[in-house]
Amino acid sequence: MLKLPLINPLRALASLFYPSLCAVCAAPVEAEEYLCDPCARKAPRIKAPFCARCSEPFQGAITEEFACANCADRTLHFDAAVSAFRSRGVVRKIIHDFKYGHHQHLQHPVAEWLSETLEDPRLHGRRFDVLVPVPLHPTRQRERGFNQAALLADSLSRQSGIPVLPALVRIRYTTTQTAFERTERIENLRDAFRLRKNTSVRELRVLLIDDILTTGSTLNECARVLKAGGAISVHAATAARA
Repeated sequence: MLKLPLINPLRALASLFYPSLCAVCAAPVEAEEYLCDPCARKAPRIKAPFCARCSEPFQGAITEEFACANCADRTLHFDAAVSAFRSRGVVRKIIHDFKYGHHQHLQHPVAEWLSETLEDPRLHGRRFDVLVPVPLHPTRQRERGFNQAALLADSLSRQSGIPVLPALVRIRYTTTQTAFERTERIENLRDAFRLRKNTSVRELRVLLIDDILTTGSTLNECARVLKAGGAISVHAATAARA
């Protein structure tokens, strides 16, 4: 006899009165989905050519590997920062609502975008010992209620099997990076992070996790601390690139 799948009656009742809706256009979607297909297709992927170090897209016909002006004139402590999507349109809205709108459930589509970075040739096939989320200052985390990078790292860990190591702490409260130019961002973050007490990253291959890369200043300062602590390598992965 054919066995029908069991249906959770509470979930079925909830879906009757509270149907799943697309987080962008409010169109009906399947249960446990967050974007309708048309909106999901609008998420702008990063396509070649792009900077090999920070994933900054370039409008041109470059076919060989290159470093953009943002990377060429400064010391970078991460080996590469990989982003799968541009922070535009659908992607920007979802990440903004996730971080600032208290829509914590939107971690799921953001985590899916993040997971696509593992297919990038700069990360694919590499061995990573730990995932290290970029930390928030305790005051900022209390204001927001969660650390978005930690949630994304947990999700990627479940998918990849790579353990999460909260190796970094933010020891200096800084004003939001969105208000600064690149040079100001670097100064704003100087000595803002340190290794957590009794935590070692010596001889580890680290994949640093955050939601979005803008100039890369935050990732770079975190990578500097990790390298100073003895990490063999530090790559970074973010769901989106500004």
